[in-house]
Amino acid sequence: MKPWIKKTLVGVFGATILVGGLTACGSRGHHHGGDWSPERVTEVRGKVVDKISSKLELNEAQKQKLGVLADEIIAQRTALRGQGTDPRADFKALVAGDKFDRARAQALLDQKTQAVQGNGPKVIAALADFYDSLNPEQQKQVRERLEQRRGWWGRG
Repeated sequence: MKPWIKKTLVGVFGATILVGGLTACGSRGHHHGGDWSPERVTEVRGKVVDKISSKLELNEAQKQKLGVLADEIIAQRTALRGQGTDPRADFKALVAGDKFDRARAQALLDQKTQAVQGNGPKVIAALADFYDSLNPEQQKQVRERLEQRRGWWGRG
């Protein structure tokens, strides 16, 4: 596998886990509304897809593939969140007693690992379908954006 493909896949998985983890564990309810309801997720998805579509000047077929990728990333995020509605409470429960709850921590880790393994292939397939649909200039733009480390939300 080519190094840039590995970097892209690692970046997508890292971003998926990071966004899911930060949204799940780091939100205090006052940052950007803090409301990650299905409606809010749909709103943000639309903005992200529109911004990327605009930056890359995507055609309709490419926009559709980007939409599928966004949906798969959202599904991955949802699976990573798991059954609990309050990940912060899940973490607090690990240290609630006088001993760290290793069994519960392992169960949480197993749940997250299964989510990544279960949904990961779909995310990879959607990413590959989207990336492969891009023309060489668009692919170059993606690689350049990845090198900038600013992401798609960066100004400019």
